[in-house]
Amino acid sequence: MKTLLLVDGSSYLYRAFHAMPDLRNAANEPTGAIHGVLNMLRRLHKDYPADYCACVFDAKGKTFRDDIYPEYKANRAPMPDDLRPQIEPLHEAIVALGWPLIMIEGVEADDVIGALAKQAESEGIRTIISTGDKDISQLVNNHITVVNTMRDAFRRTDDVLDIAGVEKKFGIPPNLIIDYLTLI
Repeated sequence: MKTLLLVDGSSYLYRAFHAMPDLRNAANEPTGAIHGVLNMLRRLHKDYPADYCACVFDAKGKTFRDDIYPEYKANRAPMPDDLRPQIEPLHEAIVALGWPLIMIEGVEADDVIGALAKQAESEGIRTIISTGDKDISQLVNNHITVVNTMRDAFRRTDDVLDIAGVEKKFGIPPNLIIDYLTLI
C-alpha cells in the first residue's frame, strides 16, 4: 500500500519558534524557527518514509470560518514579531528540500490536510499526518494515523495515534473527538 505523509507546517512553525533558542544569522535576523522546522522535517522523513509527501501551511488572510463567526480566534495572540520574517525563507527552504508546499487561500492547513487525507483514503493510500493539533485525531481510522513527533523532543518518543492510540489517549474512539473537544 502506498503512503502519503502530510505535515502541518503551521503547527511545526509555532512549535519550533517556541522551542528553539533565539538563533540569528550574520545579519541579526531570527532563524530559530527555520532551523527547528527543517530539522523536524528531516527527522520525520527519515523515521516515516512515504511514497508521497507535502507540507501544508495556513495561507495569509481570513478563512471561511471568519465569515461565519467574526469572533473566530479573536482571543488568539498576534504572531510574534520575530516569527513573521522567518516564514518566507522557511517556505523557500522547504521547497528546496524537495517537499511540495501547499497553502490554500480561505482555509486553514488542518482543513487542507483533512481533505487530502480523505481523498488518499478513498484511493486506498495510507496517510500519516504529523501535527500537534489534537483536532486532527478525528480523522484517525484504518488508513489514517496521526504522529506527534514534537511530544518529547529530547527522548525522541513519538505520540502515534492509530484507533487504539486515540482511545487510549482520550478514552473515546476517533469519531467522538469533535464531541469531546466541544464539551471540554
